[in-house]
Amino acid sequence: MELTTCARPYAKAAFKLAKELDQLDEWSQMLTLCASVSRREAVDRILKDPSTNGDMKAGAFIQLCEGSLTVEVENYIRILTNKKRISLLPHIDALFEQMKSQDQSYQDVVVTSAFPLTESQEEKIAKKVEQRLGRSVRMHTQIDSELVGGVIVKAGDLVIDGSVRTRLTKLADAMIS
Repeated sequence: MELTTCARPYAKAAFKLAKELDQLDEWSQMLTLCASVSRREAVDRILKDPSTNGDMKAGAFIQLCEGSLTVEVENYIRILTNKKRISLLPHIDALFEQMKSQDQSYQDVVVTSAFPLTESQEEKIAKKVEQRLGRSVRMHTQIDSELVGGVIVKAGDLVIDGSVRTRLTKLADAMIS
């Protein structure tokens, strides 16, 4: 079974509880922290250790989060650990963020550029993407010097590749054909 499929009911349960508690932003931060902790190699060894039970594993995991979790999130971690689903945390976190952005009518957008963008360039891109998607966007930028120039915009399933690298590749392919 695909990991995202396994993670979906846990993400939905977390989202529902966070919304009821009016703590979407707080849960978002805590789930992101937990997902990060779950990726650590030492944590993976603890979670796979057959000599420790679920409660001990959950306790160790919660302790690694250094008091950053609410009682509800700690209980959520205990459930995930006892159900042997703690490894799904990165997927749960991603699904939670998708649900949150849908609920709050915004879309997370990743803009990858060969060079740092100016504020006016970021605003221009955000405005165009908002028009295309029909919703507010929250931009995240990153640099990839291998693009040579231009940008790649990713918003959910939408990918707009305006990079010079891709244009050069298409040109080379057209010349060969």
